[in-house]
Amino acid sequence: MGILETRQGAGTFVTRLEPAALLSAMEFWVGLQDGERANQVHTVRRALETEAAAAAAICIGKDRLDEAEGILNRAHAAIHADPIQHEAAMQCDVEFHRLIAEASANHVLSALIETVSTNTIRGRMWRSMHDNEGLLATHREHLGILEALRRHEVDRARTRMANHLYAVEDYVTAIPEPDLGGPAGDAGAVLGEQQSAH
Repeated sequence: MGILETRQGAGTFVTRLEPAALLSAMEFWVGLQDGERANQVHTVRRALETEAAAAAAICIGKDRLDEAEGILNRAHAAIHADPIQHEAAMQCDVEFHRLIAEASANHVLSALIETVSTNTIRGRMWRSMHDNEGLLATHREHLGILEALRRHEVDRARTRMANHLYAVEDYVTAIPEPDLGGPAGDAGAVLGEQQSAH
């Protein structure tokens, strides 16, 4: 689990115990979940990210707000390109949520969000590739979240993040993911993604 490090000729030592490193095994497990367990992961993610948005609304500074605006500007350009640049829009989505988690100023919360977001990335990518209206709706929701952060309105930031993630959950559970060759194919694809990420 990354807690201990063995150094030849020196002994065994406790590592820095960084949250992100300690959660890497859980991240791998989350990436393999589907069905009802995947829905449970979405629920946990929503609980964490709504509180991160509320915390970020308190302490987020101008630099972070400007960075978030830049991300959403890039997302707007990707969405309105011809053809739509789905991959670029998806990357902006990931960056926007990550920025808010980091802006919460809670390293443990940020690490937990990064961990449980793994299993939702494929669902969000499927949405962006097959439903352009959903992509536009997501962008509008992101703009609403940013406005709440800019005003430092804690309850509004929390509510807008919750509404956004409810919409994502509803969509991901309503639209089947592409057939990757059955359960073995799904697990293999996730394993490949996890291995390339570490």
